Amino acid sequence: MDYRTWIPVYERILADFGYSRVADERARDTLATLVEPFDESRFDPVAGATVAVAGAGPSLVEESGVAADADLVFAASTAAKTLRENGIDVDLMVTDLDKTPATARTLTRGGVPVAVHAHGDNVPAVEEWVPRLDGDHVVPTTQAEPRGPVANYGGFTDGDRAAFLADAFGAARLRFPGWDFDDPSLDATKRRKLIWAERLLAWLERRRDERFAVLDGRRDDVELP
Repeated sequence: MDYRTWIPVYERILADFGYSRVADERARDTLATLVEPFDESRFDPVAGATVAVAGAGPSLVEESGVAADADLVFAASTAAKTLRENGIDVDLMVTDLDKTPATARTLTRGGVPVAVHAHGDNVPAVEEWVPRLDGDHVVPTTQAEPRGPVANYGGFTDGDRAAFLADAFGAARLRFPGWDFDDPSLDATKRRKLIWAERLLAWLERRRDERFAVLDGRRDDVELP
């Protein structure tokens, strides 16, 4: 994702949630002091692969076979822990460290990359947990302008960031186990974030000229960003 293409969408997200660009940039710069550039050649196997982008919804266990059948698994937040508990390895965890940061530590220490995202209100978690990860396996990301070792592949929530990252490295097909846009247990803020995740996936599938099954029956009602 070229940052110039991402900027208008990012600005709409900032306006919708009242987030601060300055705070996002401060978080990015904090993360930058704690990491080295990630060796992106490690994502070469993504090119041409079927990537399961696993969401952390309640349907994940039931749909875990979709992840098991994929070439690679990119797991959003707690989905990494759920899949591992069900015997399915993950190839990338995408997280802002708000949940299961110990899973991120375990994965990096086992040589599995973890995309750690810095944003305006997670600086304390970044400062606490990033030094406890194996830095060779940390993929540092931001939703603001990329700088230094911190990259911006596009995306907003852990789940859609995982999809954008898979796209950035040439995935041929994306599959979406564990995505529950209508989960009644979600609070109002999380529901708003999932609305944006849905918009971003709809935008991504259009850019890829692909139709994501997770949007079937919903696509016509989704407002593109």
